Amino acid sequence: MAKRKHTHRKHRLLGADNPALIETPAGPPLPAACIHKICYNAQDILSAQLTMQEIVNWQPPAGHIAWINVHGVLDIPLLQAVARRFKLHPLVLDDILNTEQRPKLDTYQDYLFLETRLFYYDTDSMSVSSEQISMALGREWLLTFQERPSGSFEPVRERLRQGQALLRQSGPDYLCYALLDSLMERYFQVLEAINDDAEQLENQLLDRPSPEDLQNIHRLKHVTIQLRRAVWPLREVLNSLIRNEHGFFSPQTVPYLRDLYDHTVHFTESLEAIRDTLSGLMDIYMTSLSQRVNLEVRALTVVAMLFMPATLIAGIFGMNFNEMPWLKDPDGFWWAILMMLLIAVAMLLVFWRRQWLSSRRDS
Repeated sequence: MAKRKHTHRKHRLLGADNPALIETPAGPPLPAACIHKICYNAQDILSAQLTMQEIVNWQPPAGHIAWINVHGVLDIPLLQAVARRFKLHPLVLDDILNTEQRPKLDTYQDYLFLETRLFYYDTDSMSVSSEQISMALGREWLLTFQERPSGSFEPVRERLRQGQALLRQSGPDYLCYALLDSLMERYFQVLEAINDDAEQLENQLLDRPSPEDLQNIHRLKHVTIQLRRAVWPLREVLNSLIRNEHGFFSPQTVPYLRDLYDHTVHFTESLEAIRDTLSGLMDIYMTSLSQRVNLEVRALTVVAMLFMPATLIAGIFGMNFNEMPWLKDPDGFWWAILMMLLIAVAMLLVFWRRQWLSSRRDS
């Protein structure tokens, strides 16, 4: 199988102490970057858009938790403005711009920085695409960075608007958990779609396999590998968050992180089960293909055996002897043909009784 080639666009991170070339995946143009802020506490919630000029000197209202969400990661001046306001390390900007990162967790003095991925599954092409989700968790604020608007965080926003008690009364650590939990729900939606396609493939293979089914099996196996590469490091990230060595998560939030960790374990086990199913489908395909070849060879063998007696009789009468039965008989030719037909019919009856003429797979 040919290796995939990944092309990247290179961006220079301006204003960093050590400017470096940042690589981001080439592809369709991303939407213009924008900043959306939500400030909330148990009593009220404030939601609005912020410009690059406003974010530099912006201050959240007293006693409010601030959630800043940035859509689009190619607007470097805007990202630098956010970084200056919240004192993000230049390496954090490097990681945000490099959208091919594996899930990871970095600890800084005043905040935690973690990265994970959001997956989209296309049932028609049986392929998966993903985008990087970056989060920076401070004591009183949470920053999230998305490549494009996806609606994945909308359920959390709706819970905030509706005044969900636990979410509104907790700090940014619980908000971080809620966002990670919403991403995990999307993972399970992708997993369910893959499982449905695997079951449909199984039914097709049991009915009549085709080369296209083999390609679809390989596509689904590639999808499961991509998901496993993303979820397995996420387990390590959650395990580090559960240890809570720097106290960014309250004791009330840590049990929810354990529950989220259990979800990742369940997801990984379900993914492994699907991979085993796909391996079984590969065996079914190869077995079905072998059985089809056997049926075709058997049909050709039956035809060849039917003509063997006729070939023998014709060979005998074709020998250069002067005296042979029916050689001078005016009806000898027809007697020979009749003998050939009778032997062929008798052989067909024997084959039919032994079910050699049946194309059923259980024969």
